[in-house]
Amino acid sequence: MKREAISVFDMFKIGVGPSSSHTLGPWRAAQRFACTIRERGLLSKVSKLQVLLYGSLAKTGKGHGTDIAVMLGLSGADPVTFDTAIIAAAIEKIQMEKTLVLEGSHPLPFDPATDLVFLFTETLPYHPNALTFLVQTEDGGSMAETYYSIGGGFIQQEGETPGAAASVQLPFPVDHAGDLLHWCMKTGMSISEVVMENENTWRSEAETRSGVFHIWNVMKDCIYKGCHAQGILPGGLQVKRRANGLNKQLLKGRTYTDFEGWLQAIRAGGASFQYILDWVSCFALAVNEENASFGRVVTAPTNGAAGVIPAVLQYFVAFCDGYYEDKIITFLLTASEIGSIFKKGATISAAMGGCQAEIGVSSAMAAAGLTEVLGGTQRQVMMAAEIAMEHHLGLTCDPIAGLVQIPCIERNTMGAIKAITASQLALQSTPDYAKVSLDAVVKTMWDTAQDMNTKYKETADGGLAVNIPLSLPEC
Repeated sequence: MKREAISVFDMFKIGVGPSSSHTLGPWRAAQRFACTIRERGLLSKVSKLQVLLYGSLAKTGKGHGTDIAVMLGLSGADPVTFDTAIIAAAIEKIQMEKTLVLEGSHPLPFDPATDLVFLFTETLPYHPNALTFLVQTEDGGSMAETYYSIGGGFIQQEGETPGAAASVQLPFPVDHAGDLLHWCMKTGMSISEVVMENENTWRSEAETRSGVFHIWNVMKDCIYKGCHAQGILPGGLQVKRRANGLNKQLLKGRTYTDFEGWLQAIRAGGASFQYILDWVSCFALAVNEENASFGRVVTAPTNGAAGVIPAVLQYFVAFCDGYYEDKIITFLLTASEIGSIFKKGATISAAMGGCQAEIGVSSAMAAAGLTEVLGGTQRQVMMAAEIAMEHHLGLTCDPIAGLVQIPCIERNTMGAIKAITASQLALQSTPDYAKVSLDAVVKTMWDTAQDMNTKYKETADGGLAVNIPLSLPEC
């Protein structure tokens, strides 16, 4: 049986907010479909294109920017490099001219009002996040392809074997936490060392290290930018950014000109419990306010949960003397492996499992990474991940107005604090006496996901989404 091989760069993807499953995934699906059209020699022959959005993509697609992502992806824009400052202008141009330039080279008539079809009452059986691309050509031909956005920016074409493209033979294959512990005990390596050995299957260690540190730099830039941005988040809820005000309040007038100076200014404020707690919240708020504003973030493992891992890592950098490249890489490698175990054994899609699949998984990942860099054993690392997830079980996904703002932004602060607490509990415990294993909590999370009512799975049909009376402008 082929195992699914997941790299650190699969779990941590650079992209654009506000959602990995509803923005980044559909964006990648649109890019892939446009590429398929080109490869089949049909690019210049396309006369009509429509996109059907099903299930959760339809119900919360407007709030998550699914329509925007699809249009940009079809246009040939890449979420890693596209200038986020011109997203609004690019979409306005398509809407005004009713023309989409397919893959940046073939203009064709395209009216978003009629060619993006939101099928609110239809769901495809494989996954709630589905979209179908329909094309007609000048010679009367047609083609159709369906893709599923399965969480964390991962996409899967209908009929495609999960993870087939990444199927390689790893020296230390891991499907379950028990597999990971087996390899650690057999080799004496830490979790991050096992992960690095597996990453060497794809590329050199130097390339992996450089790429992982680049991931941190994108996270770091996002935190810094979010802490210095003001205004109201888009979407109509009139949610005011809070990270900027909290940043100013905590710094009490200390000045700086760049990230390094900012870090010193943060440290100069002391290390009281309340001070650190406020900063962890500030870091998480900053990232997810950027995410809600169509800013550049890293899926960790999703966009909706993108603030947890950066906040915990920034806590380690600022307050645990952890500003060392080796430590940061170790943290992220360890975190990625825990995330991949949840993806393989359960889900990282809120449309499949509720918010436990996003904030819960990110908190478990962050707890594991923090525990390893603080000197925890392999068993303590896994214990920390288990504790973090155990106390997110059953967490619903109920975004108000389908926007990744309320309660999503604050939930990242909660996930970050729980991760730190879980790490401390594990570091002060003897895992041999633990009653719950990481594999048991992964299974429990998946069981819970399957039992959860669909209205609590990113549909905006239940929870806070229906109990908070709002008056929003028409989209």
